[in-house]
Amino acid sequence: MNQSFMKEKPVFPLLVSMALPMVISMLVNSLYNIVDSFFVAQINENAMTALSLVFPVQNFANAVAIGFGIGISSYIAISLGAGNAETAGKAATHGLVLSSIHGVVLTVVCILIMPGFLALFTSSEDVIKAGCHYSTIVFLFAVINTINLAYEKIFQGVGQMKITMIGLMVGCVSNIILDPLLIFGIGPFPAMGIEGAALATGLGQALNLIFYLIVYAVYPIPAKIRRKYLRLDRQIDSRLYSVGIPGALNLALPSLLVSALNGLLSAYSQSYVVILGIYYKLQTFLYLPASGIVQGMRPVIGYNYGAGEHRRVRKIYQVTLVMSGVIMLIGTVICLTVPGQLIGMFTTNPETISAGKTALRIICAGFLVSSVSVTACGALEGLGRGTASLIVSLCRYLLIILPAAFILSRFFGAVGVWNAFWVAEAATAVISYYLSKKFIGI
Repeated sequence: MNQSFMKEKPVFPLLVSMALPMVISMLVNSLYNIVDSFFVAQINENAMTALSLVFPVQNFANAVAIGFGIGISSYIAISLGAGNAETAGKAATHGLVLSSIHGVVLTVVCILIMPGFLALFTSSEDVIKAGCHYSTIVFLFAVINTINLAYEKIFQGVGQMKITMIGLMVGCVSNIILDPLLIFGIGPFPAMGIEGAALATGLGQALNLIFYLIVYAVYPIPAKIRRKYLRLDRQIDSRLYSVGIPGALNLALPSLLVSALNGLLSAYSQSYVVILGIYYKLQTFLYLPASGIVQGMRPVIGYNYGAGEHRRVRKIYQVTLVMSGVIMLIGTVICLTVPGQLIGMFTTNPETISAGKTALRIICAGFLVSSVSVTACGALEGLGRGTASLIVSLCRYLLIILPAAFILSRFFGAVGVWNAFWVAEAATAVISYYLSKKFIGI
């Protein structure tokens, strides 16, 4: 398989061709999450509560797998760009083995901590029981999920975004089909309730993995998985973790931010907590195209960096920044013109809609400038600069926004929290610019 298209094809059409499958994949995944929650909600309220309480731990497990996968993808792309297919194969092989180990650890730890974790948030024995039943089945598939996500990032590392798109669609569509069959017991299937939802999730992941294994067997890629590469190699493993650990933390930080901001907002009114939750639902879709572009950029910028095409690396960064900026500008215009309609999709309470309109108009002031941080974070990960990308994320989700929210809320109440978003985005953009200048030379 020839990867030279990543350094020969014009930058803009190349990025579009790489990003579009990622955008579609993320849309399908978002749809799956909505549909999954819909079916679970049909069981009873306790089941939905249990699902919501388990989600943070489930999300953390996925963050570990995906974050480490970003390290695999980055190392493979850089190695192939440098013309070193053997190193790319070693990165893929070690990545798979280490991902499997992560899966075993996650299975044991997550199952053991779940009863105590659930008890922190509810005293309902029924909710705790339902949550334990659901999480036990889900985390028994953790090894399959970590290997599945490792293959996903291997294919992305060699530039095969369409394969990962199809793989994700196989998993999500399978899950959507299996959900009603296993939850409600349609046809020959037994009615399993919330355990059926968990089994549907696990089987969807298994079918996704089977798809990747079949494709790998019949569709050769330059990053070969070989038994002879299994020997201990501290240099390769440290390179994988140098991006993988920051990548996992990058993905986990938004959950920490939401929890902290909920604590601040709940002191003023529960409706502000609702508004924050609505905003993050909207944000998933607002940032989705930009995130897709960044995912498509990672292997491209890594490959060209490895190939020594530094001028092209800078151009890739600049084109990605412009594309992300245009998307975020469109998002800003939408939020400024129809904020009430957006909030109204999730609530009918007039007071919540009114306060939500104010919040959305303030928060969206930081959308355009956030494209700098989003692009920089993805580019730095693609170049194997995991620590630098983590600094950007820490500033966006912790170090700047939380102190700003705390201080501003003391003067302006909940409105101060909303203003902390654009303050943090502006400050982080400056830091991102200097980091990009240092490591990319923009």
